[in-house]
Amino acid sequence: MLPLLACSVVAAAIIIERLWTLQQKRVLPQNLTSRVWDWVQKNQLNDEHLLTLRRSSPLGEVLAAGLINRDREPHEIRESIEDTGRHVVHEMERFLNSLGTIAAISPLLGLLGTVIGMVKVFAAITAHGVGNPSVLAGGISEALITTAAGLSVAIPALIGYRYLRGRVESLVVQMEKESIKLVDQIRDGKLLGDQHQ
Repeated sequence: MLPLLACSVVAAAIIIERLWTLQQKRVLPQNLTSRVWDWVQKNQLNDEHLLTLRRSSPLGEVLAAGLINRDREPHEIRESIEDTGRHVVHEMERFLNSLGTIAAISPLLGLLGTVIGMVKVFAAITAHGVGNPSVLAGGISEALITTAAGLSVAIPALIGYRYLRGRVESLVVQMEKESIKLVDQIRDGKLLGDQHQ
């Protein structure tokens, strides 16, 4: 039961922390791309803006990677964005493997408790015979309680794991859209600049 209790505490902590960290407004601040593009158009983009942008959010970190390389070819800008994006996604998925592991091992820990309880039942039968039901009931109840506890930890952990994985995937798709929009704006701006020259 102690390992199951520890698993339940860790799973709850991970789910709460990830729900807080993966809020839409924290990962994809509203109008960030348009604000950044406004800086670019007004020639206000400097190292301080880039540093602030990088620290502001995961999307800001990805956009900053593209803006640092904005004078390069579009495919190089995309590569820098994709490289940074992989690191950002890895950070967004932090602790999710641990949560998935808890969801997988909790029923096994419950099953282990069931086996230990049944071993105690057979040991009690060997020592006292089958004439004393109270001796048998203790082992059987222990077996059933650990199975129920294992499932009670595993089910919410699995739901949390699946939900958070889906949330990360959804946020990543939106980040890709925003970064592609920025790359296209930079490319179009370059083309316009070339035409004026």
